[in-house]
Amino acid sequence: MQPYGVNQLRKMFLEFFESKGHLAMKSFSLVPHNDKSLLLINSGMAPLKPYFTGQEIPPRRRVTTCQKCIRTGDIENVGKTARHGTFFEMLGNFSFGDYFKEEAIQWTWEFLTEVVGLDPDRLYPSVYVDDDEAFEIWNKKIGIPAERIFKFGKEDNFWEHGSGPCGPCSEVYYDRGEKYGCGKPGCTVGCDCDRYMEIWNDVFTQFDNDGNGNYTELEQKNIDTGMGLERLASVVQDVDSIFDVDTLKALRDHVCSLAGKEYGAEYQNDVSIRVITDHIRSVTFMISDGIMPSNEGRGYVLRRLLRRACRHGRLLGIHKGFLPELAQTVIEGSKDGYPELEEKKEFILKVIAKEEEQFNKTIDQGLGILSDMIEGLEKEGVKTLGGEDAFRLYDTYGFPLDLTKEILEEKGLDVDEEAFQACMEVQRKKARDAREVTNYMGADVTVYESIDPSVTSTFVGYDSLTHESDVTVLTTETEIVDALSEGEKGTIFVNETPFYATSGGQEADTGYIRTAEGEFRVEDTVKLLGGKIGHIGVMTKGMIRTGEKVSLEVDAKKRALSARNHSATHLLQKALRTVLGTHVEQAGSSVNEDRLRFDFTHFSAMTPEELQKVEDIVNEQIRKGLDVIVKNMPVEEAKKTGAQALFGEKYGDIVRVVNMSDFSIEFCGGTHVKNTSEIMAFKIVSESGVAAGVRRIEALTSEGLLRYYADMEEKLRHAASLLKTSPDSLAERISHMMTENKALHSEVESLKSKMAQDAAGDVMDQAKEIGGIRFLAAQIEGVDMNGLRDLGDQMKEKLGDSVIVLASANDGKVNLMATATDGAVKSGAHAGNLVKAIAGLVGGGGGGRPNMAQAGGKNPAGIADALRKAEETVQAQIL
Repeated sequence: MQPYGVNQLRKMFLEFFESKGHLAMKSFSLVPHNDKSLLLINSGMAPLKPYFTGQEIPPRRRVTTCQKCIRTGDIENVGKTARHGTFFEMLGNFSFGDYFKEEAIQWTWEFLTEVVGLDPDRLYPSVYVDDDEAFEIWNKKIGIPAERIFKFGKEDNFWEHGSGPCGPCSEVYYDRGEKYGCGKPGCTVGCDCDRYMEIWNDVFTQFDNDGNGNYTELEQKNIDTGMGLERLASVVQDVDSIFDVDTLKALRDHVCSLAGKEYGAEYQNDVSIRVITDHIRSVTFMISDGIMPSNEGRGYVLRRLLRRACRHGRLLGIHKGFLPELAQTVIEGSKDGYPELEEKKEFILKVIAKEEEQFNKTIDQGLGILSDMIEGLEKEGVKTLGGEDAFRLYDTYGFPLDLTKEILEEKGLDVDEEAFQACMEVQRKKARDAREVTNYMGADVTVYESIDPSVTSTFVGYDSLTHESDVTVLTTETEIVDALSEGEKGTIFVNETPFYATSGGQEADTGYIRTAEGEFRVEDTVKLLGGKIGHIGVMTKGMIRTGEKVSLEVDAKKRALSARNHSATHLLQKALRTVLGTHVEQAGSSVNEDRLRFDFTHFSAMTPEELQKVEDIVNEQIRKGLDVIVKNMPVEEAKKTGAQALFGEKYGDIVRVVNMSDFSIEFCGGTHVKNTSEIMAFKIVSESGVAAGVRRIEALTSEGLLRYYADMEEKLRHAASLLKTSPDSLAERISHMMTENKALHSEVESLKSKMAQDAAGDVMDQAKEIGGIRFLAAQIEGVDMNGLRDLGDQMKEKLGDSVIVLASANDGKVNLMATATDGAVKSGAHAGNLVKAIAGLVGGGGGGRPNMAQAGGKNPAGIADALRKAEETVQAQIL
């Protein structure tokens, strides 16, 4: 057996399965595509799930890949053992309803024994205990003696995840020899020691699990094969672990060289060497796939790995920036299989260097403070670091909680994670509160304040909606970055842009920024200090990097509709000054593609006649088709033209003047139509007051107005159909119904009054005398609060000096009313206090004046108790 290198084995595997009719596909990105179940690709089959589920048709029914993968579930163990790693390559051959067990097993054996040259006597297959078919193939077709085929149960040799496709597995183990064994008698396949290493796993997807343990045969059976490339290399090269295979050893040796350490001489050093060796591989590949350091999601995983590697470099005595140098070794060792590493080399090294530099600025100080904290804990005999202290390290010095935990663990200590998370939540709330007053997609505005002040932007979008420019700055929601990749929210800055940023009342343009590889959807455009224009949005595909030339394209329809509404506000302002007087000044405006809003100074509501006059004037100017001429001129010259300036606004030496054939002349930086006829029509839909002396008009033009009329027409038709008439007869029908309803209402009120009086007549004889005052407490069915008050007044007239308490239950709710005559009040009665005393018994509360009070409740069952309590209360008040 030749000690093939990692790159050779990868090539051999792919070429072997190409010879068997497989399509060799490039490794998919580490960033899952349309798969929210995964943060990062963690297995060879993960990117192929749509082919297995039938959501997408595979390019061929036989496929082979070498897939880069990252798993961080047991990151704390990376370095502590020679087994664990976060980055690995998974070789795979896949069948989507094509070949099945016999071919898969035969090719497994052929590749391992004939292509790679592994000793057949050292290979031991395993099968699922009930998979007789696989057993027969291994035994009869391949010729493996039955005693060398191991049968395992579901836990080891059956692949399933809840309901859905599943099936048995067949693994192949390689006997690495006694030197790797545990030495125990009977050590064999399945032992936890390192002697028998699983190197291949065939998954036979042949069943569908309904979720209740009922399995049915799939019509389309699939093959999903996985084999760890580094694991195979460690077997072929007969080395102790993945950290000893050729490509990783070169990287490991580079770490040792930088640190001046010897691998294998001291355990703690070996831990750090392995951490750095593993993590720099993950980091390099993640950045090549567009993942950027951040404080959440996969960006946080990247930052965590980078900082962990930085810290272990310090433990080895490396205090200068060293990770970019190691990344070059990663690229050199893996570029044969992944040419994108070489293509993006400069970018990868720049991102790593920047992140390492940023962390190094605070790590020494943070380590010193954590050291002091640990010393304090040890003196006090306390084993747990407070969550507030851990949060301070995170917030101020950039220490991820995992890094603090790792350092504490080395000292036999832990951290109060619950308190740490509580502090995090407080910070998030503060950030949310702060974000409410910014424009930046809910992120803190300080991300912009850290941009180099020399960065500026020029708006070139008055005459063109497309433009090419260079990216000057990129930010996420929280930090400046070198690239944005698919799914990330952020802001792009360029030298020149056709995108209009929100200003002067006109809402921002939207659209797209593109390169050959990337697309960014612009959802907002903002003006920032220093002449910067930020394009806020989300990467919809690929990646965009700082320094790249991009193509910017404004949504032309949205811009055109916004321009129509903006030009209409100029006509509206002149019309208002004509109808209402020259005291009218603009007090604010907002225009977008849907509608316009105009605030102006005026001291009373406009009459319908005034509104109609204004609307008529605007529409007259639209019909005239006034040319709209825009000129830049010195501010003093502009004022001589009679141009209307925005009240209280400061202008520079040169201003932009928008002239609509001398009907309207205004200072304005917004975008406008070429001719007023483009506005089509104008309709005021509301006029209201927004502040003392400030009125607001909302209006529609062009397409927004057509939609408004269509909507009103549909509502009119619907209303007419409900009343079983035509739109033309709707007003007459409503008038008739109102007359009819008034008569019915009067009749209902009359009947309710009669019913209440009849009910009252039945209870009048229940009145008692308490201290010379008549007292009546009664339940009256089906009477509302108004009815109870009317009854109370009628009863007082009949009873003379009295206190009356009435209760009524309606639809599970209780109405409670108490009233007292002046004579009763003089004797000590107090209706308000009486109601307070009894309302709780009906599940409610209330109160009122001495002579009248009421309450509501939710417990009709308590009415009897409330009325009994009322008598006791009145006795206490009067006697």
